[in-house]
Amino acid sequence: MTEENRSFLLAILLSIAVLIGWNLFVAGPRIAEEQERIEREQRAAGGNQVPQAGDARPATGDKAPAVTGDTQPATSAPATLDATNPAAITSAPSGIGQPIPSADTNGAPAETREAAIAAGRRVAIETPSLTGSINLTGALLDDLELTKYRETTDPSSPPIRLLEPAASNDTYYIEHGWAGGSGSIINGKTKWQAESRGPLTPSNPAVLIHRTADGLVFRRTITVDDNYMFTVRQEVENTSSEARSLFPYAFISREGEPEGENIWILHEGLIGVSQKDGLTEVDYSDIIEERRKVFEGTSGWIGITDKYWAAALIPDQGSTFKAEMVGRRAGGQNFYQTNYARASLPIAPGAKVSVDGRVFAGAKRADLIRAYEADLNLDRFNLMIDWGWFWFITKPLYILLVAIYDVVKNYGLAIILVTVLIKIAFFPLANKSYVSMSRMKKLQPEMERIRERFSDDRTRQQQAMMELYQEEKINPMAGCLPILLQIPVFFALYKVLFVSIEMRHAPFFGWVQDLSAPDPTSIFNLFGLLPYDVP
Repeated sequence: MTEENRSFLLAILLSIAVLIGWNLFVAGPRIAEEQERIEREQRAAGGNQVPQAGDARPATGDKAPAVTGDTQPATSAPATLDATNPAAITSAPSGIGQPIPSADTNGAPAETREAAIAAGRRVAIETPSLTGSINLTGALLDDLELTKYRETTDPSSPPIRLLEPAASNDTYYIEHGWAGGSGSIINGKTKWQAESRGPLTPSNPAVLIHRTADGLVFRRTITVDDNYMFTVRQEVENTSSEARSLFPYAFISREGEPEGENIWILHEGLIGVSQKDGLTEVDYSDIIEERRKVFEGTSGWIGITDKYWAAALIPDQGSTFKAEMVGRRAGGQNFYQTNYARASLPIAPGAKVSVDGRVFAGAKRADLIRAYEADLNLDRFNLMIDWGWFWFITKPLYILLVAIYDVVKNYGLAIILVTVLIKIAFFPLANKSYVSMSRMKKLQPEMERIRERFSDDRTRQQQAMMELYQEEKINPMAGCLPILLQIPVFFALYKVLFVSIEMRHAPFFGWVQDLSAPDPTSIFNLFGLLPYDVP
């Protein structure tokens, strides 16, 4: 091995040592201190634990029937929109719908999920991919489970729970509403009646209606496909003798963060795309510090994304909207919100207006995301999946991996075959590297003689080395170049394996039953013989 190659490998080893040392002695203790600080704040606030919204837990109650329960007042706070100034939202949206709690807001004690669901009348949701219900108080989409994905590899484990009621411990819900200049506000407290019969299914829309005392009739029609896309049509009819002006809004509200790897190569947090500002990604911790981020456009979407799951609001593409991301810490809890509002709509006496919007709530399947983007003409919806800096390599590798899986029907084998194909593709470069290294090895005796001859003259030694390289037509960096070229490709492959939902709970052979999880065997548990997992 040449001195240059030894120096290169030494630099890599030193870099790895620095990274490991940083995590062990700097980042690790800081994270532990921050966690202790958060726990102290929680205990001071009354001992409440930060809920892990979106975390799957066993459900103990029955599914909601088509329409159930008695109408109960919503526990959410009133909206903070200025009802006397509909133009306010068209200039700068702020605090749409349910507000982020203020620092001195304690609120009512949280209920269990089952109690929160049983407290109000609901319309059930039953599709091949989803189960849950719509709360008729507020017409909130706040109860949603992904039936095709489980908490663990055990097929009998509970399904992944995505959305949670506003009054529960794990608040994570979606609200649509209207606000207007005369004080009529349709929000999370509004009592809706179901006009349709039966649960919401791909073939049976849910039709909800609400009439106000001042002559407005609101109708909301919610449809859903076989997967994870809801379409929400909001209609307003003005039966009064006065002209009205209303503007629609929608928001996603979440309390707490999900359990995750918290790794720098993956974005988890608030995300949005607009025609004017492009892709906007803000981590959970960053939005707590920034408090608010505003953007606008005529196409795009906004939402909250986790590693495998996401909830996103999609305004009617082509309509002008303003959106914002909000984060705040209050009472020992972190609160997050993404929302958008459209310009106010005039409604003459006897007239009717309607607006359309969509909601994506489900698993981030790449094929499904691409199909939605193409079929619904959604602006850069594919960015919902974090393909990373090397997306131009990551996406083709993903397509190749899935294509091979379709043949071998095992993702473990598909990963091996993709790796072999990459090595074959790089073989010409690698072969040149091996040839160059072999020729360098043959020159070692001559190089040693040069070092001894010019041991006191470093400059002359380097000149003699270069003359030897030119004479033998050898490039000393030829052995390193193939390695450098392969690094982005293998990093992109790692990215594919890390973000692809196909890897989640995908079995290989033997003891490896989840390709997205660390190898359960280790020397510290005698390679699986001892009954505990190694951290």
